[in-house]
Amino acid sequence: MIVRTTTLALMAPMLLAQTLMAQTRPEPAPLPPVLPWSGASERLIVPDRHPWATPAERARFETTPDYAETRAWLEKLAAASPLLSIERFGTSAEGRELYAVRASKGGGTKPVVLAQAGIHAGEIDGKDAGMMLLRDIAFGGKAALLDRADLMFVPIFNVDGHERASAWNRPNQRGPREMGWRTNAQNLNLNRDYLKADTPEMRAMLALIRRTDPALYLDLHVTDGTDYQYDITYAFSGWRGHYARSKAIGRWLDERLRPAMDRALERNGHVPGLYVDAIDNRDPWKGIAHNPDTPRFSTGWGDHARVPTVLLETHSLKPYRQRVLGTYVFIEEALRLVGAEGAGLRKAIASDRAERPRDMVVTWTPLKKPIYSVRFKGVAYDTYRSQASGREELRWLGTPDTRDMPVFGQAPDRRVALPRAWWVPVSAPQAIERLRAQGVVFDTITEARTLTLEMVRIVDPKLGPATEGHVPLTAGGYVPGERRVTMPAGSVRVPVDQPLALVAAAMLEPENPDSLLSWNLFPGMLARTEYIEGYAIAPLADRMLARDPKLRAEFDAKLRAEPEFAKNPNARLAWFYERTPYYDERYLLYPIGRERGN
Repeated sequence: MIVRTTTLALMAPMLLAQTLMAQTRPEPAPLPPVLPWSGASERLIVPDRHPWATPAERARFETTPDYAETRAWLEKLAAASPLLSIERFGTSAEGRELYAVRASKGGGTKPVVLAQAGIHAGEIDGKDAGMMLLRDIAFGGKAALLDRADLMFVPIFNVDGHERASAWNRPNQRGPREMGWRTNAQNLNLNRDYLKADTPEMRAMLALIRRTDPALYLDLHVTDGTDYQYDITYAFSGWRGHYARSKAIGRWLDERLRPAMDRALERNGHVPGLYVDAIDNRDPWKGIAHNPDTPRFSTGWGDHARVPTVLLETHSLKPYRQRVLGTYVFIEEALRLVGAEGAGLRKAIASDRAERPRDMVVTWTPLKKPIYSVRFKGVAYDTYRSQASGREELRWLGTPDTRDMPVFGQAPDRRVALPRAWWVPVSAPQAIERLRAQGVVFDTITEARTLTLEMVRIVDPKLGPATEGHVPLTAGGYVPGERRVTMPAGSVRVPVDQPLALVAAAMLEPENPDSLLSWNLFPGMLARTEYIEGYAIAPLADRMLARDPKLRAEFDAKLRAEPEFAKNPNARLAWFYERTPYYDERYLLYPIGRERGN
């Protein structure tokens, strides 16, 4: 009876909300005025009578097809064209097939452009753009794009979120009428999962990337945030020379791709720019943040993995039709450019994969002064007093406003020296399986080995709020020290001498904010399992004080410095216990060791 009453009580607000929605049909969120637009890319749209008009084109870009309709249309197109084939590459958490469309003329080892749509399933512009481009490659006179490059197109990455479609999913986005959900069926954000690889979708994508080894990886999104004139924004590590770990790749993206992409977009009537990350959404002219990408994101992961990766963010406040057309131009130009300049891009990739870094930046600090400024194409706004919020709120006016805008960045804060190798014990399978998913090279020992390793003990651990399926861990300190350690059979040695050294380092170096430790994948190290009673530790502590003047001086200093400690008998005895051989030597000890050496 108690359970039934509690369940009804929990359901009541949901039932009330559903009843009110059915009776009053909520109004869509009021969006700012639309900036007028027309461009040459509008010629890409075929008329309804065209035999290969896409579902979005037939719907005047009011709607986007669901999973089944998308798959059926692509299968029909692939069956009609020898240039296209469909490949399954995985299965989602709810059991849906993950698939890609390969566009290729075959022959040789051409560079591959991997374009991925719908990692956030409500941001689905890339799917409808890619379907139009595939149609034009097959039957619209653009087959020459495949002369020197192949296209691997994933129309829907987050397939489960795609099917959780609703008119109420993305209130800040102008179309399509119904949009998918941001996270997957496990409520995990796939664009936070590149390094920790929790989800079946991400593990499948990592395997596809390893198999196809793309020369260019496009991650297609839609923004949130402020209003501005740009309709196509994008980003990569190395923009204007900043932050690239894969320096040769970063230079190629900045010096070859960016100018060519901007020209192609402008030629087609679009307004390209750097992805806009406002310092303060309530004071847009305060500045833009241009910060390094961490490896939880596609661009940060690609920079670590030596995979040229570009994030595309169409502007959510622009009409869906305009955004889809801009995305089409973006994918097409990427494919054309990789075909034309594949040799230079491959040389850059090879150069970065041959690099063997000696250290890695693990934390960054914000700079107070701008790193550069841009002539920013913004939108005018005013403010008004909201009765609901009780404060001044922004109101976008729909008129262009162009000004100089400061761009703020970050500088390296802390670096760690990389070891010769990391050792992961067989008792940490959660780490080994993720290394394997990433394609990191390691050797598995078949017999136990005793080694001198540098091990890290964390100090003052703290747990953060739950996010992305984990309760993240931070520490007040990371104290290294040499120890003799026996690694059992089945443990693995991860050498730093490999192309994916930075991926391994990002996962295994404990201080990295995206490391497996920071995601709290080793919770057992946070618990002590043996204790000592007061009747045993108190007399032992008294003898320790009597025999060790240095220890007594340290204890007396702590009593004077920390009155709360001095008043707590249990804390005082615990302090002595930590200094005895009885104390748990593995408490707060990170289980992954560093092999140092020349």
